[in-house]
Amino acid sequence: MEYLYYLANASLTLRVVQFFHSRPEIPVSFVTVIHQIDGWVVRIKLTSELNPQEQGDIRAYLNELGISYEPPMRVQMAMWSLEAGQNPVDVMRRYQVAIVSHGHPEKKEIEAFRQQFVRGLGYCPETLA
Repeated sequence: MEYLYYLANASLTLRVVQFFHSRPEIPVSFVTVIHQIDGWVVRIKLTSELNPQEQGDIRAYLNELGISYEPPMRVQMAMWSLEAGQNPVDVMRRYQVAIVSHGHPEKKEIEAFRQQFVRGLGYCPETLA
């Protein structure tokens, strides 16, 4: 079972990451966080099925923060490559996708990405707020 969502900014992405960190009873296999020019893509893959109530609760929470996402083929190929165990740097080069984190993301990884990006630009775009 997996959830694939598009989020508008870094703050919402951090909230999703924190949500899954604060609920160890949810059997998370991995979380992939990808930054795009106009937003963020978060894929949460679970190791096992949840009961319908838990599924609904997670989906409701994610729907409050973002929208269900159907990625373009390039992003889908990048996510499949990561899941197959390929090196994130190689996947970024091959598919031209900014992979912020894959595995069990920490808040500090996303914040570090945001700070480096803003420092390079000299201003903070809306998606990094």
